[in-house]
Amino acid sequence: MPPELVIFDCDGVLVDSEPLSNQTIKDALDGMGINKSLAEVMGMFVGKSMTQVAAKVRAMGSAMPGTDREWIDSIYAATYARLREGVDPIPGVVSVLDALDAAGVPYCVASNGSDEKMDITLGNTGMAQRFKGKRFSAHTLGVSKPDPELFFVAAKYMGVAPGRAVVIEDSSSGALGAKRAGMRCFGYAPEGGKALEEVGAQVFRSMDNLPALLGLEE
Repeated sequence: MPPELVIFDCDGVLVDSEPLSNQTIKDALDGMGINKSLAEVMGMFVGKSMTQVAAKVRAMGSAMPGTDREWIDSIYAATYARLREGVDPIPGVVSVLDALDAAGVPYCVASNGSDEKMDITLGNTGMAQRFKGKRFSAHTLGVSKPDPELFFVAAKYMGVAPGRAVVIEDSSSGALGAKRAGMRCFGYAPEGGKALEEVGAQVFRSMDNLPALLGLEE
């Protein structure tokens, strides 16, 4: 039986923005004398809020230029500039949304990212209208995954009991938040998702598999 609500993460689930966003962080770390590969940066920071990212960067010991807020704002400015140049939807995700629409299953997006970032990425990929009035940002609500409150707020607004909602995530932080909210989580991991499995997510590698997992196909 299909869920009564599907809650999507944004970056890395709806839009292929994670490499661009994390390249910006990598560039900033390089400038601070902290040399990490893009894969290492993504391993550390995918799914984290920028406040969490800044705290971890400061803990690395290298001098951070300015305050945490100033550093975060500079990362946002550089990231948004990159994203405005173009970002693609995750392959197959538009077909998943089509299948949900056809089945009459509502969906929304809950992200640790900002509304401004979702304006850019969902706008560039043509999905903004599909999520109009159904976007929940950690920046706006003041709470970040893995705290489950973001998911509780989304489910309440959409009029669905938490246990009847399903979450689609690509990070262990988001999957842990879903688990804490009592929501089943499917973890999108094209390259394998051990970290997602460790926090209870059912891992899948292609969006083409998701409609069947959601019970939308016979």
